[in-house]
Order: sequence, then structure tokens, then C-alpha cells
Amino acid sequence: MQENNKRIAKNTLMLYIRMLLSMGVGLYTSRVVLSVLGVEDFGIYGVVGGIVAMFGFLNASMSGATSRFLTFALGKNDKMNLQKTFSSALTIHFLIAIIILILAETIGLWFLENKLVIPEYRMVAARWVYQFSILNSIILITQVPYNSTIIAHERMNVYAYVEILNVCLKLGIVYLLVIGNFDKLILYSALILFVSISIAIIYGLYCLKHFEESKYKFGWDKKTICPMLSFSGWDLYGNMSTIARTQGVNMLLNMFFGPVLNAANGVAVQVQGAIMSFAGNIITAVRPQIVKSYAAGDYQYTIKLIFTAAKYIYLLLLVLSLPLILEMDFVLNLWLKNVPNYAVSFCRLTLIFNFFATLSLVIVCVIHATGKIKLVSLINGTIYLSVIPVSYIAFRFNASPELPYICNILFVFIGMSLNIFVLKRYLPEFSIRDFVLKVFGVCAMISLIAFGISYGVMLGMAEGFVRFCTTVAVSSFTVTVVTYATMDKQTKQQLKTKIQRWTNW
Repeated sequence: MQENNKRIAKNTLMLYIRMLLSMGVGLYTSRVVLSVLGVEDFGIYGVVGGIVAMFGFLNASMSGATSRFLTFALGKNDKMNLQKTFSSALTIHFLIAIIILILAETIGLWFLENKLVIPEYRMVAARWVYQFSILNSIILITQVPYNSTIIAHERMNVYAYVEILNVCLKLGIVYLLVIGNFDKLILYSALILFVSISIAIIYGLYCLKHFEESKYKFGWDKKTICPMLSFSGWDLYGNMSTIARTQGVNMLLNMFFGPVLNAANGVAVQVQGAIMSFAGNIITAVRPQIVKSYAAGDYQYTIKLIFTAAKYIYLLLLVLSLPLILEMDFVLNLWLKNVPNYAVSFCRLTLIFNFFATLSLVIVCVIHATGKIKLVSLINGTIYLSVIPVSYIAFRFNASPELPYICNILFVFIGMSLNIFVLKRYLPEFSIRDFVLKVFGVCAMISLIAFGISYGVMLGMAEGFVRFCTTVAVSSFTVTVVTYATMDKQTKQQLKTKIQRWTNW
């Protein structure tokens, strides 16, 4: 257990370094891209690329199945099944790529040409963006088994190293975008595709060199493929609903308010992606241990991981998000030259949504380890999908553009609550009462205290860089102190011991 905890900590650190690189460059490049492309073209890129992303629910379902079954085979130490699982996964992903290509070039193309609100003089560029987005999706789909293999083996340092290259390539994109004389929107889409191809080749070559199971052997092993398809089939509805909710809101904003609101949504997506990548990295580091411990029958360790991951991912997310929620107006004006209308409110509501989504992700991760995902997919899928008709009806009655984001917060909270009861059904050793009190209750209390103190400090200061730095310091200090106060004696002692070791070193 101690060795596993060290591995989780090391992998989390490597993924955190990866996230910082990605976040820093991502925020900078988004600012430059928005400035170079302009609000309208930036919105067009987001909504056109979103059409292809809507078909990505097929890939998202198989990604979860691939990761779960590869990790489960490692937990069972079954090398033969591991090789069959990888080859089967790659075969299925090739088929998914073909299906998405057909859907994108028929239904998706029709939607682009007939339903989206895009100025006529930018339709040629929009078509180029669309085709590049399709190719980019196909590359990402066929890359999934290789990425899942690296994660299953917990080689998170590889992601950190490759991210350095990814960062350099993205900075190169910004430079070429600024100096290029070609249509900026088309050039940007083409360069993004080039980066995806380069990264996919690197991951593929690494797996072929280091993992024997990644050597593809064509075949159709029903005993391996059928459980994967069954798992992904039930997961399909949940993922389809999540994609439809995200991209559907983007489409509705375009249909009722035009591409300018898509630019505001695009900014919110960038902010959410930067913050959620932090939580996602920790979940990525913890997930293999959750699946392996469940596969080995060590349920007590699995439950311990649930409580620890859910609580501390939430609190670390709070440290990052609270200053942004309070100072979002200042941050966006500092980051972007031209802040789209509604971007501030969209970003704030999205960050609040992240807190409940993170807790839900941890619970769903454990349910996936059990392999019994039918019920949780039906529940979450239905709840998330209902955002679209509710938003559409509300927009018909002239509702505010913020309404879908408010619905997202409410519905993800309901979904999280129901997921807890589903987990109890499949893992009887899990205590709902302990989770509510020791995780959700503690996190809610710390959030309220930190928000109250930080907001009180803000009220006595004028907006500016000094107030922003003060808010960051006060909120971080408050969260840290209150978190330490809520720890049990054993955890406090362990923390003191580690700090003493680092100090002596």
C-alpha cells in the first residue's frame, strides 16, 4: 500500500507538471488565437469543430472500456488477455474511426451547410475547418489504445515529456499564425492537425518499443471483444448524453444568439479545460490503482482511495478555482484583449459546475472498475441530456444565455447524488453516510469558510492586480488551514513526518 501511494504521488506530480505546461501555453495561445482570428472566426472554429466532437461519443465509450479492461488485465496479471485486449481495442477503434468518418461526411456536413449560422463569406473557411477537424478526430480515435496502455502501466512521466514537445509545437503554431499570410482560420486548423499527428506517432512508437502487448495482431476474439462492446455499449448512452449536452448548448447558443456567444462559450471551455485538467490528472493517476485493487479483491483499499481522491481533488480544485470565481472579470480582461459578452458569467458558472462533476467522476471511476455500468449510464445520461430540451424551450421564451449553465450545475449535483447510491449497491462495503459527512460535508464547509473570508477581504479593496494577488493568497491560506484542522490525528502526524523529512533533506 505504501509503495502504491508513492507511485500515485509520483504520477500525480508528473501529470501536474504536464498540466502546468499545458495550462500556461494554452492560456497564452488562446489569447493570441482569439486576437489574431477575431471573435467571429474564433466562434466559428469552436462551433464547427463541435459538430465532429458530437460524433466523438462513440470513441469516448470505447476509451473508457479500453482503459478499464487493460488495467483490469494488469491487475489480474494476465499477459495473454492483456495482448488480446489491446489488439481487440485497436480493431474496434479502427471501425469507430470509419463510422465517425461516414457520419461526419453525411449528417454532420448537412448540419454545417443548412443549420449553423455562419456568414456566407466565411463558409469556405468553415468547410476547411470541418474537414481538418474530421481528420484530427480520426487520429485521436486510433491513438486511444496506445494512450490507455501507457496509463494502465502508470508511465505518467511519458506524458510529461511528450507534453514539452506539444507545448513547443503549439508555440510554433502561434508564431506561424501571426506571421502567416494565408487565411488565419484555415491555417490554424491545419496546424492543429499536424500537431495531433506528430503526438500520435510518438505515443505509438513508445508503446511498440516498451510494451509487448501493443504489437497489433489482427483477429476477432469474441471472448475479449464482446465484454468490451457490452461495457462500451452501456457507456455509450452516458457519453453520448454528455457530448450532446456540451455541444448541444453550443449549437443552441449559435442558433439563438449567433457566433459571438459561441466565442464566449469557447472562452469558458478553455478555462474549464485548464482547471479540470488538474482534477483529471489526479484521477488519471488514481484510476489504475482503483481498478487494480478492485480486481485483486482489496475493497478496503479501494474505498480508502475513493475517500482520499474525492476529498483532496475537490480541495485542490477549490484552491485553483475560488480566486478565479471571485476575480473572473479582472482575470479575463488581463488575459484577453477583447472579452466576449457573457464570458465572465459563463466561466464562473462552469467553474462551480466543476466541483460537483469532479466528485461524480471519482464515484463513476469506481463503478467502472466493477464493470456494472448499465444503471449509472442510464441515470446520468438521461439527466445530462435533459439540459438540451429545457434550454431550447427556455430560449424560445427569451431566457438568459446563462440558463443552460445553471441547469448543468443542478443536474450534475443530482447525478452525483444518485451515483453514490449506485456505488453502494455494487460495493456494499462503501458507506454513504461516511462519504456524505467526511467528504461532501467537509468540502462544503471549507468552501463556505474560504469564500466568506476571501469575499470579505475583496470588499475592502479596489479591483486590480494587488487585490487579485491578495485574494489568491487569502483563499489558498484559508483552504490550507481549514483543511489541516479537519484532518484526523493520524493524517496530521503523517503530514508532519513528511514535512520533517523534506526539511532535513
